[in-house]
Amino acid sequence: MMDKNHQLHRHGISFYFFTFFLAVSCAAPAAPASTPDPTTVPLQSQYFSTPTPFQPQAVASPDPYLALSTPQVAATFTPYPTKLINSQDISVPVDAAPLVDVNGVALYNPLTGLPVTDPAFLQRRPLAIKVANSPDYVRPQSSLTLADVVYEYYIEWGDTRFIAVFHSNDYVSERVGPVRSGRYFDENIARMYHSFLMFKGADPREMGYFNTLDISSLLISVGIGNCPPYFIGHYKRESYNNVFFNPTKWEACVNKKGLDNSPQTISGGFFSEAIPQSLLSVTRIYSFYSVYNYNYWEYDPVNRVYVRYQESKDLVPPRKVEVYEPLTDDYTKQPVTAENVVVLLVPYIFTNQNQAEDEVYNPSLIDFGDAYVFRDGVAIPARWNRTAIDQPILLTTLDGIPIYMRPGQTFYQVMGVTSKQIQNGSEWRFEFATP
Repeated sequence: MMDKNHQLHRHGISFYFFTFFLAVSCAAPAAPASTPDPTTVPLQSQYFSTPTPFQPQAVASPDPYLALSTPQVAATFTPYPTKLINSQDISVPVDAAPLVDVNGVALYNPLTGLPVTDPAFLQRRPLAIKVANSPDYVRPQSSLTLADVVYEYYIEWGDTRFIAVFHSNDYVSERVGPVRSGRYFDENIARMYHSFLMFKGADPREMGYFNTLDISSLLISVGIGNCPPYFIGHYKRESYNNVFFNPTKWEACVNKKGLDNSPQTISGGFFSEAIPQSLLSVTRIYSFYSVYNYNYWEYDPVNRVYVRYQESKDLVPPRKVEVYEPLTDDYTKQPVTAENVVVLLVPYIFTNQNQAEDEVYNPSLIDFGDAYVFRDGVAIPARWNRTAIDQPILLTTLDGIPIYMRPGQTFYQVMGVTSKQIQNGSEWRFEFATP
C-alpha cells in the first residue's frame, strides 16, 4: 500500500493541470480463459506536476572496477553524439548463424538472438509500449514476459516506469499495460529500435516536444475510437491506471491510417550461449530507486535466468526493512525473468530550472558511459556506447571488446551517473541518485 503522504505528494498539488476526455470503442479479443473480457468505457486522463527541489549530490562511488573506466562526461544536454567511440558498426548479432535465409529473410530476432517461429514477425516495426510500475496496485502488469527488451527508469517522485520493446512477439499479446504517459527518455527507445511508441499522453512540455520531432508520426498516444487499439481493462480500479494496448489489432490500424510499418534494419548486440569469463559472481542485483520503489533480480542457475522481485511495502518510517515479493505477468501468469540484466549509468538532466522544479527529467542516453552486464551468474564491468542517434547502445568491456549477451530477454535498469554501486560478495546493489 502506498504511503499516504507520498500519495498526496504525487497527486494532491497541481502545478500543471489539464483534463481531456478519451473514449475507446473497441473491445479487445478474448483474453486467456481465466480473464474476463475488457470493458469499453469513456476515459478521463489528468496530469499533475508538483514543485520539488533538486536531487541531493550523492557520495563518490566506492566501486573499484568502474574507477578504471574513462570518467563520465558532464551531465549536460547533448542531443547528438560529441565523440565517436567506434569507427565501425559492430552492433549486430553474431553466433546466431544463419541470420537470414537464401532470400535475405531474417531468421533470428536481432533483439534477442533467438530464432523466430515465423520470419513474417520481423517484417514490421517493433512496438515500444510504456508500462506502469506505480502505484503499487497496477501490479501485476500484463505481457512484460513477452517483451524482447525492457527498460526501467526513474520518472519522478520516487517512481519508476517500464518501456517494453516487442518485435517477434509484438502480435502475440492481446493486452499490454497498463499504459502510462510518455517522457523525454522514450525518444531514445523509439529511435534506437526504429519503433512505434505507444503511450498515454504526456506533460504538455514533453508532448509539445514530441510533436516537433521528425518521428512524431510514430508516437501513438491514446485517442478516441478503436484505432489506435487502446481499451479499458477488466480491473476494478480507476480508468487512469486501467488503459491497455492490444497489439493484435495494431496492423489493421496501421493499414487504415497509412502509417509506415515497413521492415527496419535494427541491431541488438552480440549473442552467444558461451558463458564469458569473469572473476565476479552474482546471486542478486538490487536496484534501489527510492523508498517507494525498489527491486532485486535473483539468479536461478538451473534455468539460467534472473527472477524479478519487487518491493511490496514502502520503506517509510517506522519501517526499516525492505520487503519484496515476486513480480509476475498477469497475462501469461509467468514470473518476470530475464536472461540478461544490464545496469546503465546515465546522466539524468534537466534542460532548464523550470523542469528541475517539477522533476521533468531528460535522461541522456547518448555518447557513452559506465555499465554492468549480468548474465549466467557472472558480472562484467562495462561501458555503453551510442554514437548514432538511430542505433541501439553497444556494450563493451572496459577494454572496448564487445560483450556477448545470452540469447533471450534483456532487462535494463537505468540509473543516474552518481548512483551508489555497492558489492557485497555475490550481491550487487545500486542506489539511484542524480547530480
